[in-house]
Amino acid sequence: MVSGLDLGFLNSSRSGPLRRPIAGAVEAGARVFAELEDLDPAAFASPSGEEAAKCPQSVVLTADEFRERGRVVELPCGLTLGSHITVVATPRPAHAEGDPKIAVLREGEQPIMVSQFMMELQGLKTVDGEDPPRILHFNPRLRGDWSGRPVIEQNTCYRMQWGTPLRCEGWKSHSDEETVDGFVKCENWIQNEDGRSKESKTTWLNRLIGQKEEINFDWPYPFVEGRLFVLTISAGLEGYHVNVDGRHVTSFPYRPGFVLEDATGLSLSGDLDVQSVFAGSLPTTHPSFAPQSYLDMSTIWQSSPLPNEPVDIFIGILSSGNHFAERMGVRKTWMSAVRKSPNVVARFFVALHGRKEVNVELKKEAKFFGDIVFVPFLDNYDLVVLKTLAICEYGVNVVSARYVMKCDDDTFVRLDSIITEVKKGPSGRSLYIGNINFNHRPLRHGKWAVTYEEWPEEVYPAYANGPGYVISSDIAGSILSEFTDQKLREWEPSAN
Repeated sequence: MVSGLDLGFLNSSRSGPLRRPIAGAVEAGARVFAELEDLDPAAFASPSGEEAAKCPQSVVLTADEFRERGRVVELPCGLTLGSHITVVATPRPAHAEGDPKIAVLREGEQPIMVSQFMMELQGLKTVDGEDPPRILHFNPRLRGDWSGRPVIEQNTCYRMQWGTPLRCEGWKSHSDEETVDGFVKCENWIQNEDGRSKESKTTWLNRLIGQKEEINFDWPYPFVEGRLFVLTISAGLEGYHVNVDGRHVTSFPYRPGFVLEDATGLSLSGDLDVQSVFAGSLPTTHPSFAPQSYLDMSTIWQSSPLPNEPVDIFIGILSSGNHFAERMGVRKTWMSAVRKSPNVVARFFVALHGRKEVNVELKKEAKFFGDIVFVPFLDNYDLVVLKTLAICEYGVNVVSARYVMKCDDDTFVRLDSIITEVKKGPSGRSLYIGNINFNHRPLRHGKWAVTYEEWPEEVYPAYANGPGYVISSDIAGSILSEFTDQKLREWEPSAN
């Protein structure tokens, strides 16, 4: 049930920018997995269908109710496509800031006046003892910051690691910049839009000599001290959209590793008096809370014991802890052909989830079906490469497969076609089958941006798309050897 991949080898400079998040995920995963091994799944009763459907479709809080609940709105089943939250509030007047993290005053300088607030979608049910992940951090700074003008900054934060901020400073997003569901990321609220190029060229000089260009405002900054506003955040197909007083202000694209169902709380803090909060179109069930509604605990879907002899093909299926429905769908469809093939083995590769109740149900599922291999780290989309390495290790060291296939839990594998294709390969030669990309260049901007630290070359080597590919055992063995010798660069192009 547990991968034999030694994650200790990942603590290497070859891991590059992934070294720190890998170390944190492995450390947390080891702790969570130790707790899971000591837990008795029978002691955790699964909720009944009625209990699992108790999440409200809407939530309404008055100002007093909001304060009594610690300025946090609980969203038990998270969000779903089309969910929306409306906040009615008033920004407080600016105050002299004394926090050295925000403003450091030199002798004789006047105090800096600050008015700002934070609205955050958080994952409240997370690993014990850790801050909840910020699935969306929305931070309007009414008196500005180092930029010298009002700004809205948005970001995400997981395990105390902040992502790259999206700053809206009054200029409308460039026409060639990617949109979010057709909306620009930042709307314009500065009148002299034509002066943008001039401003951008002189910004560094102005900062150097301490001068500030006077800006005229057309449609003003959407938040004003002492003035009531109505803000609505909605969940679209590609990201979150924020409207203030009926006008679109900003859109923030979803980032890998953060899903709508994990947004189980809305926090409002800072210089803000909240009048009311309304959340609507919420999901009434959560797949993480009711896996029994997806799992068919019938012995006909259980996997066969591992064969004593080497196999022809091993199929490793990447899956997330709360993908109960996806795994059940695979078992009832193409994995049926695997169970009938004595020379083919398939297993799901799953990392640990942030919620204890998900891991408990996952342990029950793994014990019953016998087709899940745990990779003991706390799941993170950016670290999916660890599961790929675990698939290679299992295929080479556990089942001694001639060929190793990697696919996802939303992929339908035509096993007959796979067997036919691998038989076409010359005996004794390396084989790499998939939808191969040639001469692809790294994206340096946007959602799938790759930094030069992650990949310094201008062109990728030929590689297969992530949904499914096959490699021969010598290639899988070579990857493992490079990994063990700490020579492997632990990174793969866009989603493996």
